[in-house]
Formats: sequence, C-alpha cells, structure tokens
Amino acid sequence: MVSQTTAPAAPATPAAPVVTPPTASLPVYAPGELAALAARHGLTVSGARPSLPAYVRELWGRRHFITAFATAKLTAQYSQAKLGQIWQIMTPLLNATVYYFIFGVLMKTKHGVPDYVPFLVTGVFIWTFTSSSITAGTRAISGNIGLVRALHFPRASLPVALALQQLQQLIFSLGALVLILLVFGQYPQPSWLLALPALALQAVFNTGISMVMARLAARTPDIAQLTPFILRTWMYASGVMWSIGTMLQGDRVPHAVKLALEVNPAAVFIDLMRFALIDSFDGGQLPPHVWLIATGWALVCGVGGFIYFWQAEESYGRG
Repeated sequence: MVSQTTAPAAPATPAAPVVTPPTASLPVYAPGELAALAARHGLTVSGARPSLPAYVRELWGRRHFITAFATAKLTAQYSQAKLGQIWQIMTPLLNATVYYFIFGVLMKTKHGVPDYVPFLVTGVFIWTFTSSSITAGTRAISGNIGLVRALHFPRASLPVALALQQLQQLIFSLGALVLILLVFGQYPQPSWLLALPALALQAVFNTGISMVMARLAARTPDIAQLTPFILRTWMYASGVMWSIGTMLQGDRVPHAVKLALEVNPAAVFIDLMRFALIDSFDGGQLPPHVWLIATGWALVCGVGGFIYFWQAEESYGRG
C-alpha cells in the first residue's frame, strides 16, 4: 500500500506595510485675514445684503420681472370666477352700495354732503387701493416663499409688484368711477388732471406701507390675521362714508383729534381725489397745505418703507 504524504505548507507571505501619506496641514487664518482673502478673490457671503445703492440698481434691473409678475397676478386673481375681471369693478361698487344704504340712508350721513353718491364712490375706490395694497403686502414673502428660497433676486420686487398690481386694478376700475361721475352730473374739468399727481403720491405711499407690512408679516405671520381689523378701523376714521369737515364742525371734538383726522394719509388722498373729480368738493374742505402733507406722507413712507425692508433682506425665506 502506498502512503500519501502531505506537501509542506508554503510559508506565509508577510503583509506589505501600510504607508500613510503625510497629512497636509491647512493654514489657519484669523477672521480679518480670512475676510481679506475672500475679498481679494472676489468671494462674498451667500445671501448677504448688498449696499443700498447696489440694491436699488438690482431692483431696477428686475423692472421687467416686476411688471410681468404684477400683470400675471392680476390676470390670475379672478381666473376661477365666471365673471372674471368684472369683479375688479363689481367689488368696490357692491361695497359702495352697502355703505350707501347703511351710512347714507340709515345713519343719514349723506345730509349736508352735496353729490353724496360721487363722494362715496370716490372714497370707496381710493380707499380700496390703499387697503388692498397693504393686505397684499402682508402676503408678499409668505405667499411666495418657494420663489424666495429658490431664486436670488431683490426681495423688494415682490411687495413692489403686488403694489403695482393694485394700481393696475385701480386704473382698470376707474372707467366705472368715471361713468358714475358722469351719470350724477360730474363732467370732465381741467381739475381732473390733478388726479394724476394725487394717484402717483398715493401709489408711492402704498408701496412703502406694503414693504413695511411685508417685513413684519415675514417675521410674524399673525400680522396678516390682525391687518383686516386695523384696516377696518382706519377706514372708519378716514371719511370714506362721511365728511370729516361736516362731522367735526364746532367744538365737539378736541383739536388734537380733529388735526389727526385731517392729516390722516388715507383721508388726505381721498380728499385730493374728491377735490379733483367732484365740483361741489371745493378747496375749503381740504386741510391746510394738503399737497405738502400728501407729498410728505409719500416720501416718508415710500423711502422709509423701502429702507426698512432692505435692512432685513438677508433674513427673508430663512428659519
């Protein structure tokens, strides 16, 4: 019998030594040196707020986007309604009808106010312009949060576009206002041209307030729920349905309250439009220096609101 012999095992091959490459040491920069290095290579912080002049230039560069966005919003606003864009006219007219029966007939505020229907309708249309701009401003950031987080653009484009949308809607609705004025004997006069600067000043004022509300609502969304109550109170104090001059005759109201009502910006812009469009609303019913007051409100709120919104530019859409 032949016996099998097992071949001796081959000696184990020693493992190759693991060579660890030397770790490259990264330079350590002081904060000031790091900032200087970034500036030297043209690097900036992502989403950093630009300077105010640069921000204005960026906003002007987006002017076509702002116009297109406003027009698209206006077109889509009543796209689900069967009457469509007719609601742009019907809404303020229905409000004016309700106010006429409640305040003009039941509360008899039309007594002592010549041409009460043109007086009321003008007040409703102009007030709606301001209130709608402010309401839209509260949704400027929160209502477009996907756009804000996805794209880089000056965020002021949104409240400016929404304010422009309300101006477009007002211009569209002015045809109905002119028709009502003609029906009640108010025919075109040279004074009607004063409506143009009055509306321009009001548009600047509305845009500034819209930007203020956009920043506040972006930080505190509950502002949007509180705004309708503030606007309703403001409307009653702005002489939309009643004449401030007629109601404040005599010494029944303290002088400080009367002065506050007269320089109320909403009342100022409403009175300027009434003065321009209604024959019986003469200069004696306007507060002193009314054009100066209107210009002051437009500049303070327009410029101040823009700067206030710009100061929080890098915070929108975060958190």
